[in-house]
Amino acid sequence: MGRTGTMFAFERDGVVPDLLVLSKTLGAGLPLAAVMTTDKISQTADDRGFLFYTTHVNDPLPAMVGLKVIEVVERDGLAARAAELGDRLKRGLRALQQKYDCIGDVRGRGLLLGVEFEALDRGQRHSARALSNTVTDKALHVGLSANIVRTGACDGVMRIAPPLTATDADIDLGLQLLDAALEQTLGNLRPVRKAPALAVVGAQ
Repeated sequence: MGRTGTMFAFERDGVVPDLLVLSKTLGAGLPLAAVMTTDKISQTADDRGFLFYTTHVNDPLPAMVGLKVIEVVERDGLAARAAELGDRLKRGLRALQQKYDCIGDVRGRGLLLGVEFEALDRGQRHSARALSNTVTDKALHVGLSANIVRTGACDGVMRIAPPLTATDADIDLGLQLLDAALEQTLGNLRPVRKAPALAVVGAQ
């Protein structure tokens, strides 16, 4: 909800899904999820006797929290803010890409971005996954929580998803800390390309 720069990610692709499942952001930490569909599909499910139940079905407390979350996301324009901050973050990450030759790509939408690392050699020690994991660990050491939950599917891509309530200063500080983590990781491996361009981010 709002993370990719629109209320829902599918809105940017010009499609309307048959089913939409929401969780996590909707509940703000409480056990709340929602499944939305068309009247036609809902009626078909009813006609065929489909029954969905769970411990918290129709629980009024998380339902009220969900309504408040929707109110706050709309009231504070968090989707538009995610798009704005995402552009700021992407510019900063691309500046790091110009500085460090191990960053092969920066991609994503809004405040859901990925930094793809490239292997420095053919050995496992400097593989894309090893670099991503090491930079993640160094970042945590210097105070930046990014890509802490890692799975094999991520391979050499660092997932960066700041809070929707982040500020410009938070984004700039995160970029500085990531720069420091990259410096610590790569300082003794390969020289950097050129001086960093992070000052441009903070000045805008």
